[in-house]
Amino acid sequence: MPHSKPDYAAWRAELRATVALGWPLVLTTLAQMAITATDVIFIGRLGSQALAAATLATNLYHLVMLFALGLLTAASPMIARALGQNRFAVREVRRTVRQGLWSAIIIFIPCALLLWNGEIILLAIGEPADLSALAGGYLRMFLWGLLPFLGFLVLRSFVSALERPQWALFAAMFGIVFNALGNWLLVFGNFGFPRLELVGSGIASTCANLSLFLILAFVVLRDRRFRRYHVFGHFWQADWPRFRAFWALGLPIAALSTFEISVFNAAAFMMGWIGEASLAAHAVAIQLAGISFMVAVGLSQAITVRVGRAYGAGDRDGVTRAGWIGIGLGMLAVTISAILMTVMPVTLVSAFLNIHDPANATAVEFAVSFLAFAALFQLADGGQVLGIAALRGLHDTRVPMIYAVIGYWFIGLPLCVYLGFGAGFGGDGIWMGLAVGLFVVAILMLARWMRRERLGLVSFHSPQA
Repeated sequence: MPHSKPDYAAWRAELRATVALGWPLVLTTLAQMAITATDVIFIGRLGSQALAAATLATNLYHLVMLFALGLLTAASPMIARALGQNRFAVREVRRTVRQGLWSAIIIFIPCALLLWNGEIILLAIGEPADLSALAGGYLRMFLWGLLPFLGFLVLRSFVSALERPQWALFAAMFGIVFNALGNWLLVFGNFGFPRLELVGSGIASTCANLSLFLILAFVVLRDRRFRRYHVFGHFWQADWPRFRAFWALGLPIAALSTFEISVFNAAAFMMGWIGEASLAAHAVAIQLAGISFMVAVGLSQAITVRVGRAYGAGDRDGVTRAGWIGIGLGMLAVTISAILMTVMPVTLVSAFLNIHDPANATAVEFAVSFLAFAALFQLADGGQVLGIAALRGLHDTRVPMIYAVIGYWFIGLPLCVYLGFGAGFGGDGIWMGLAVGLFVVAILMLARWMRRERLGLVSFHSPQA
């Protein structure tokens, strides 16, 4: 098909396919985010100290969790490419899922060891002793949900690559309800249960994550569309070439995720140095920004699958359509989010903090201020995650990892430190630095996507790892 004469019917078909795949993935990702957001809502009712401690804990948790998540993300483009090459590739898909589950077990061990010692780590970086102790107790309960959550992610990649993501959405929606009930019972000691506060919230989240995996595993075993793949069959049978390929593709993704989240974690820790009110306000703003970001993340999963399948089929024009349709939809979503943060910040903050409580007045003021900057970088955050997803569908992960180092660590983090402390802007300065770093990464990723043919990323030879 000549580039000068676009096939509008093909573009419309791609739009329909992306929306059909994307909306359940968006809702699934939002539902997963809602489990953490539910914790924040319940914990916020305990006061700003509990909220600040939970923020420190979840930032440390997300640092290690997103490294593991990044590694396991390799399952999606590998399965999508195999199905693009051969829609009946049962053996290849099964082996990729198996190596993904192996990888989940392997990576969980060091992650759990780090999180078990969360209080020690927080004290070592200068966080207050009282907040560190509360955060450490929360983490020791929360960390046990990581392994089933990682297993759920692998199975979600499997059903999504088969373009049947609705069951993952069902599991995630059940997880929200289960987590909310668990928090209500264990945080406040309702209905005869002990009042465990932060620890209770950690237990509730662990049980919710376990439910995600069990539900999706049951579906994969019973549904006829998935059952023929026998993804749990011969589970201990090694496939070392595929295992090495999985890690070669996944480790750069894991490193990229870590570089990104570590800058946001560093920002949270710096907020802790400024004060408890700043940290609590940052928790609220980052949760609201994260909800918007999860919409882009859900669409990014659809982009990776659609680009990956076109790449496996050798369809150069299909790669172009899949990438740009997904990027366009994602940018529309984050633009709407930015507008909402600009026009109704107090209403949004009130979902997490009691704005009528005088004890929260400073935190509410800071949160409203931070949301103005969060609205600014929504476009950049969306652009970078959507660009990364399109490149990931082409199995291009190493150069994007380098771009992440440049944008987040060489530009974003130094600016956070300088503007927050050197220039005296405080929390606002830290958010300014985050925004600049995100804009740099977004520009680099989208520029690489636009130059994909010139760089040979769609030459349909051996894909880059």
